[in-house]
Amino acid sequence: MSPIAKVQSLAAKPFLPGLFFLSGVTYDSLTLTRIDRLQDNLLLLIYLLLLGVLIVLTGRFGVEPTPDHGEPAGLSSRIQWVLRARPYYPMAVQFLLGSLFSAYTIFYSRSATLTSTAVFFALLVFLLVVNEFLRDRFSSLPLLVSLYAVVCFAFFTFFLPVMTGYMNALSFLIGAGLSAGVTFRVVQLIYHNNPDRSKREAIGVMTSASALITLLVGFYFLNWIPPVPLSMKFGGIYHEVRKAGDKFELSFERKWYQVWKRSDSTYPADEPIYCFTAVFAPVELDTTIYHHWYFRSNGKRPFAHADRIPIRISGGREGGYRAYSFKQRLDPGEWRVDVETDDGRIVGRVSVKVATRGDPPSALETVSY
Repeated sequence: MSPIAKVQSLAAKPFLPGLFFLSGVTYDSLTLTRIDRLQDNLLLLIYLLLLGVLIVLTGRFGVEPTPDHGEPAGLSSRIQWVLRARPYYPMAVQFLLGSLFSAYTIFYSRSATLTSTAVFFALLVFLLVVNEFLRDRFSSLPLLVSLYAVVCFAFFTFFLPVMTGYMNALSFLIGAGLSAGVTFRVVQLIYHNNPDRSKREAIGVMTSASALITLLVGFYFLNWIPPVPLSMKFGGIYHEVRKAGDKFELSFERKWYQVWKRSDSTYPADEPIYCFTAVFAPVELDTTIYHHWYFRSNGKRPFAHADRIPIRISGGREGGYRAYSFKQRLDPGEWRVDVETDDGRIVGRVSVKVATRGDPPSALETVSY
């Protein structure tokens, strides 16, 4: 058996697609370190460009293999190469979409929480998995253009805050507008002077993509999109927070056997309480976050607003910008602190149960961050 035949035989093994999928996601999770890393964002831009080119080629030339009788006479060698490569377009599209969805899943996972902000992250995970089964459908222009709109949207809505240092509704809407503009340009390149495609079909394809982007903009105003590029690195409840040089010293109660414990999960009702958090932001980004304190007296009631404390943060520190809020003698019950952006999206959450002290206090342990 020739080496090529051996490779083809190995590639036909049913377990390999799953193995490649898991290997790719693992590799991305280890190499995609920071959302503001220039090399990573340039690579994502190149992937978006190549994917747009492949979608245009698919729309203009299709993906069917060249007939045995050859190409029409008079075509340049470059056009002949493009036509001969048509059967490989779906594989290349699948690779690029998988790489983009994998990168976005990793970036958005660092900002997603088990709240409504996980909706868009769940959509990315779904598309990442489903992409592995869509290769035979990648000749469908409505599907390709819609997926392209999603990957453009997921990129530009975090790339603009990283580059400009502004994170607000306006920067988000500009990112969504760029996504729509790039998608429109791809559709225009497919259908312009293309006798095999109708104007009515072009309108239908662009309408579907525009409706999808509009839906995702609605996700934003429903707070269903994680607040990338922000992410919470650390958070906890403490008896005392002290600045010591370049470190914060955090004191909490811990029994001798609780080696895993790093903050208080229960707290006495008669003592001051600190909530300490570390939130990562890109180098150029200076913004305001909030420690939003909520309270409920028992688990049968919904949480109610107690206080919302603004904290100005600066980006660039690998471990996140460190800050804390302070409250005096909380009422017994369940408390939580949502770390929020100015528009109410949740970066992270810290919970604690406050109760009247019954047992003698445990010794205070101190950790540094």
